Amino acid sequence: MTARPNPRPPHPKLHTTAITKGSNLRIGIGLPAAVPDTDATVIGRWAAESEERGFASLGVIDRLVYDNLDPLVALAAAAARTERIELLTTVLNAGYRGNPVLLAKQIDSLERLCAGRLTVGLGMGGWPEDYAASGAPMTGRGAAFEAALAAMRAVWRGETIGASGPVPALPQGRPGLLLAGLVPAGFARAARLSDGWVAPSFGLQTLEQGVEAVHREWTRAARPGRPRVIVERYFCLGPGAARTAEAYAAHYYGPDYLPHIQPDLLTDPDRLRLEIDRLTEAGADDLVLLPCSGDPRQIGLLADALDQASRAPAMEATA
Repeated sequence: MTARPNPRPPHPKLHTTAITKGSNLRIGIGLPAAVPDTDATVIGRWAAESEERGFASLGVIDRLVYDNLDPLVALAAAAARTERIELLTTVLNAGYRGNPVLLAKQIDSLERLCAGRLTVGLGMGGWPEDYAASGAPMTGRGAAFEAALAAMRAVWRGETIGASGPVPALPQGRPGLLLAGLVPAGFARAARLSDGWVAPSFGLQTLEQGVEAVHREWTRAARPGRPRVIVERYFCLGPGAARTAEAYAAHYYGPDYLPHIQPDLLTDPDRLRLEIDRLTEAGADDLVLLPCSGDPRQIGLLADALDQASRAPAMEATA
């Protein structure tokens, strides 16, 4: 398993931003697969235009009992319309998916469809209604998650055998794998069993503490190289952006969590630029900007704002 799988050729216009201390932050964009009432047929067009505008990756988030597309189905649609861009799940909730061999086969299929561009971020999932709808317990999740991950790796290594022979193995270290988690056992699991860590979509201090923890566990596990750290933020640009972003966040997270995520909503180019500074300084390697609107014009607005940010003089990050 390699720490930094990179099977795709570089995009000639790849969005990287070197603002803080000369570090390059790879910037991706989310698919609008979890924006309610979005026309699902826009996914392929969104993916193709995002690749053309030079985004480093396409991300997708996961809910079960919600108005969203299944993440792997959404990424399969994106794979059919793209050639170079990395495909990410940030994250795919594996805790209530009861058949790890089936899930591994689905991930294997997507990895083959996209010709080795898939990086799977896996988490347990924290929405109780998703577990209830699946008939899955919310207790003992850590041990069950590691057992499921071991079964999935066996599939990817070609060790799952039937009457007609094994499921063909994927190349070593494929697909790329990252793990989420916010407790000490989760950081240790990410360092031992994956290529790095997927941070939450809000909370600068949470990111800073997580980066420190996963790097410490990476060293403790005697892993070569360094862990990859991906963080997400929600964005919306253009007229009425703040109103649209807040309405989406309130719908997705509910009133209890809205106050926590609201300060990190990115709704103007200056705020976006400042957040890039802060996240780079905190130690993120990738930023995936998740849309709060399914309007395809958001792609161009974001790409233009990033182009302007990369040309502007450096700003000092503030807390």
